[in-house]
Amino acid sequence: MPSPIRCVLFDLGRVLIDFDHLIAARAIAARSTRSPQELFDFFFNSALVMRFEEGALTPEAFFAQIKRQTGIDIGFREFVRIWNGIFFMNDHNKRVYQLAKSLRGRYRVGLLSNVNKLHFEYLRTAFPVFDVFDCIFTSYALGMTKPDPRIYRAALDAMGSAPQETFYVDDRAELIAAAAALGLRAFVYTGVEQLQRDLLSCGVAPEG
Repeated sequence: MPSPIRCVLFDLGRVLIDFDHLIAARAIAARSTRSPQELFDFFFNSALVMRFEEGALTPEAFFAQIKRQTGIDIGFREFVRIWNGIFFMNDHNKRVYQLAKSLRGRYRVGLLSNVNKLHFEYLRTAFPVFDVFDCIFTSYALGMTKPDPRIYRAALDAMGSAPQETFYVDDRAELIAAAAALGLRAFVYTGVEQLQRDLLSCGVAPEG
C-alpha cells in the first residue's frame, strides 16, 4: 500500500504565477539591435540565464553580461523594471493558490522553483501567494536548478518528507520525470481541475 502523503510541493511559474518572456523581449528589443524573437530565445534558453538562476551571478553582473551580449541601451533600474514586468495571475493561478491554502495545516506545503534573485524578490512583494508555504526553496539560493536530483533531495530533507510521502506538481514534464525517478509522486500541471484529480488519486482531498 502506498505511503500516505505528508508533503505537497508546488512549482511556481505557470502554476501559481504565469509569465510571458515576450513582454520583456519586446520592450528590450526597442532599445537593442536584437529582434524580440532573438531576445526571447536568449532569455529562455541561454546558459547566462541558467547561471543567474543558479545564483552564480549577482543581478548587476547579470545585467552587465546582458548589456554586452544584446547591445541594449538602458540603465540597470530600467532593465530591472522590464525584466520583472512579465508576470501576471490568471484565474487558474488564483484557484491553485486557494487549493494550496486549503492544504496548509493538514500537510506540509512547500514551493520549489527555478527562479533568479531579481524575479523572486519582485514576486514576493507583488503577488500575495507566498503565505501558504511552510518552506520555500529557490534555485538561486540553493545554487542548483531542477532537474538536478540534489535540489529535490534538499527540499525533501528540509521538509522532513520521504520521496514517496511527497506530492509534487510542475508544468514541465522533464522536471516531473526527474522527480519521479527519485520516487516522488510527481504530476505535470495542465490545469487546476487535473491537479485536483491528481491530488485525489494520492489520497489528498483539498478542502473548500
